[in-house]
Amino acid sequence: QVQLVESGGGLVQAGGSLRLSCAASGLTFANYAMGWFRQAPGKEREFVASITWSGGDTDYADSMKGRFTISRDNAKNTLYLQMNSLKPEDTAVYYCAAPGTPRTTVTIRAFNNWGQGTQVTVSS
Repeated sequence: QVQLVESGGGLVQAGGSLRLSCAASGLTFANYAMGWFRQAPGKEREFVASITWSGGDTDYADSMKGRFTISRDNAKNTLYLQMNSLKPEDTAVYYCAAPGTPRTTVTIRAFNNWGQGTQVTVSS
């Protein structure tokens, strides 16, 4: 079974930074594209960022471009999300996700394995 465990969330002031981590097990991590999603209270889960299995390409939602950076360390089976210039509207539970198939180009809908999430709260 695929297991994804997020960590690194917390409370920060607007303009601050956080680095989220996602420890993956139960899959050959280096062969899977990975993604970050978030869900705020009363909102639907939304796409944040993704990275290809090779690590060569990344994609971001418009509101995160220039502020967030997704990366991976395949030797550690770990996915990261560096978040800078945080805003109160970034407050949400952040989830990492993996698709069901390795070594493929995936759509947002292809992410079907989820962690439990880590809370990020940004105060004004």
